[in-house]
Amino acid sequence: MRARKGFNLREVCGEQIIVAEGKENIDFTNIISMNESSAFLWNNIQDKEFTIEDLADLLIGEYMIDENTPLDRETALADAKAVAEKWIEAEIVEE
Repeated sequence: MRARKGFNLREVCGEQIIVAEGKENIDFTNIISMNESSAFLWNNIQDKEFTIEDLADLLIGEYMIDENTPLDRETALADAKAVAEKWIEAEIVEE
């Protein structure tokens, strides 16, 4: 997968949202709001090819509390898959 060009994360009124830039991307019927985790992932996949496994690895690296309380891989993969599916549905990433 790869983030589509012309979609950028911006903070608007305290919310992290994806803003479409360029005439070909303007569609005001679908505003994409990001929570902290999805905004973190979005920032880390820019200009890169990525997989669901890559997203899970990013989550594990960011949210590991300590070596005794890690984010388990199964949870990270499920969360990464859910985020990727939403991004695909919103057409902000290409497969």
